[in-house]
Formats: sequence, structure tokens, C-alpha cells
Amino acid sequence: MRLREVERGDGLAGRTLIRLISTVTRMRLPDAARVAFYHRDFGKPLSAWTQAAMRGPSEWTIGERELMAAMVAKWTSCSFCVGAHRAVAAKQIPAAVVDAALSEDAAAGISPGLHATLSFLRKMTMRPHELSADDARSVLQAGVTVKALTDAAAVASLFNIVTRYADALGFQIPTVEEYDRGADMLLKRGYG
Repeated sequence: MRLREVERGDGLAGRTLIRLISTVTRMRLPDAARVAFYHRDFGKPLSAWTQAAMRGPSEWTIGERELMAAMVAKWTSCSFCVGAHRAVAAKQIPAAVVDAALSEDAAAGISPGLHATLSFLRKMTMRPHELSADDARSVLQAGVTVKALTDAAAVASLFNIVTRYADALGFQIPTVEEYDRGADMLLKRGYG
């Protein structure tokens, strides 16, 4: 269900900003950004959380966190988010590695720590009731620090929410070119 206010902006300032950004970038502002302008009491804290999880200090690179977001989107079947975060990850990590990881190829060319973390995040996303301290210990034994695992869990928690509202609001699927241009913007400006 597409809400009119999300499409056009909530209030004159939001509508004006959406039009301005779309004009300057010569592309339709992606729905994920439109939501940030919808009811600022919702969009502003969500943007701050996303910026902190995806661009704040972390042992994980931007590309690794974007890959985590893409994986959560894959597991929750959110086509919009898979495309968006795959595009950003592929600007930081070789696209073949990103695509292999998304196909859950065990030989994807990612570090053992990232592989163990993605296994943890998959269980956290798909079967959270089965997640245990032993799962966390397995990640730590793969060389991931408690801080890094906490950061990864924050990314997965965030995108377990984002992917569901993206589907609930019927986010429009951009073209490959639009995803690529959006990825450049996300890398340059972040999520805040």
C-alpha cells in the first residue's frame, strides 16, 4: 500500500525537498529516502540509527555492513533492499564476491569472521527463537570481537525492520542504473 504522503512528501518542506533532490539528481528520489521525509518524528530517528549502524565507527568496513544489510534483505525477501545494498556493497567489495555471498556460496571469498557473522545474522533473522549463546561463541571463536558482533547485530536488527516497512509500503524497484547512482549518493552522503 503506497501512502500518498510518502510518495509526495509530508508537508510543504518535504514536498519541496523531494522535488529539488529529484531535479538535481535527475532521477526519482528512492522510496527509502522519501520515508525519511515522512513524519519527521519517525524519519529523523530512523535516519540517525541507520547512519550510526552503517557509517559509524566499526571494525566492519562500509562494504561489509552493506553486504550484511543485503543479506538480511535477501532472507526477508525484500527486493528493493537487496538491490540497494548490493549496489553499495559492490562499490566497496568486488561484485563477484558480493554476488557469491548473496547466493550463499561457502567459497564466496569473504573472511572466516564475516562468514561466521553472516551465519549468526541468518539465524537471528530466520529463526531468532533458536539463537543461543553458543551461536555467539562460534562467531567469537572465528576471530570476531564482541564489539564487531554487536555492530553486526545492530545492522541486522535495523534491516529486519527496514525491509518489512519497504515491503509494506510497496517501495518502487529502481533500475540497475538508478541503484548504481543511489549507491554513489549513499557512499558520498551516508544515511543521515
